[in-house]
Amino acid sequence: MVSELLALGVSHKTAPVALRERLALVDSQAEALVRELVSEESIHEAVIISTCNRTEAYLVVGDAVRAETALLGGLADRAAMRPTELASVAYTPRNCDAARQLFRVTGGLESMIIGEAEVQRQVKRAYDLALRAGTTGPLTNRLFTAALSAGKRVRSETALGTGGASVSSVAVDLARGVMGELAERGVVVIGAGETAELTARALSRQGVRTIFVANRHAARARSLAQRFGGSVLSLDGLPLQLETTDIVVASTASPHPIVGHEELELVMQARDGRPLVLIDIAVPRDIDPECGDLDGVTLYDMDDLQATVARTLEARTGEQAKAEMLIEEEIQRFARWLGQLDVTPTLSALRRQGEEVVAQVLAENAGRFEGATERDLERVNAIARAVMRRLLHEPTLRLKASGGEHARLQLVRELFALDAETAPAPAQETAEVRPLRRAQ
Repeated sequence: MVSELLALGVSHKTAPVALRERLALVDSQAEALVRELVSEESIHEAVIISTCNRTEAYLVVGDAVRAETALLGGLADRAAMRPTELASVAYTPRNCDAARQLFRVTGGLESMIIGEAEVQRQVKRAYDLALRAGTTGPLTNRLFTAALSAGKRVRSETALGTGGASVSSVAVDLARGVMGELAERGVVVIGAGETAELTARALSRQGVRTIFVANRHAARARSLAQRFGGSVLSLDGLPLQLETTDIVVASTASPHPIVGHEELELVMQARDGRPLVLIDIAVPRDIDPECGDLDGVTLYDMDDLQATVARTLEARTGEQAKAEMLIEEEIQRFARWLGQLDVTPTLSALRRQGEEVVAQVLAENAGRFEGATERDLERVNAIARAVMRRLLHEPTLRLKASGGEHARLQLVRELFALDAETAPAPAQETAEVRPLRRAQ
């Protein structure tokens, strides 16, 4: 049976942040899941991408139905939800469509911020993690290498990423829209990862001296503070700091909220009515959604940011069509390679099926040539095989000339049921082509 490429995922286009955060996986969880998946008989290779806006799995499978069931079950178990609930919001492209999804993701075409560069680093990180886990193989290695190359082409040959907009920069623009000029505002960034760095850079352009809050990555927080002229605070000091700050941007990888409703309620009482803007760009969310119900608190999460993106990216829309064309060029290149993997086994399976049909027909008619000589029977055998070869000759030439186009190969395999599992043939109808003999 020919292997297939299967993708399954959810994103900001198909699911709200409340569901996406349940499916978000930290590195250790993603590694455990890909190892679990490749232990399934139907799954040969696996890579999982998990970011703020998407969780996607790319699998090489022998049985797509069984593999999809196993993947839905694995993700649903971790998200404490029913597989049917997950299936209702998931997309499941296969083969070249699955590759196209990854190429578009890596090129920034599926991002909330069209053209943002951060996603390419996230894809590479996911691929590196699967490499270390030993769950990649020839197909996923080629797929991810080609996708990363396609992403680089988009960034080098188009202006889709002009301006360097990202979720972080949109969050800062949103804060400025609510609070006005930020230079004199107190801003706290919770987190010290890549998103926090992008946020700090965007704030620095506004003249803001940021306070970084981090416990787990305190050394990195200090490094960021030195680079952007800010200071560092531990999580223990966060409640007191919230009494005087104006804006909080949260972007950690914590699986649980860092700012809770009850704690923030006490903070707001101490603020004596001064407004506080909270921007949560983490998935899972760092700030309890109920905090937005408190008087004086304005809370935005990733879904709220999505509503502002269209107004931010008008300058990029002209480059999107060019990027789409580049992605399609790279997809066609990958499709030709993918097809070459299948053309030889497909032709072999087609010829083998022809041989089986000849063997079966000859066996069924073995006793119907009472007056035939041995030479006559040899001629019947030769004619039967010649008809089979002549019938398959033109399809063979056309499949080879197609460059192994995957969609065409799949159609041939479906039309001739080349992947169907059949019961063993009776002894007199084996696949071996046995010449007819005269009845004794």
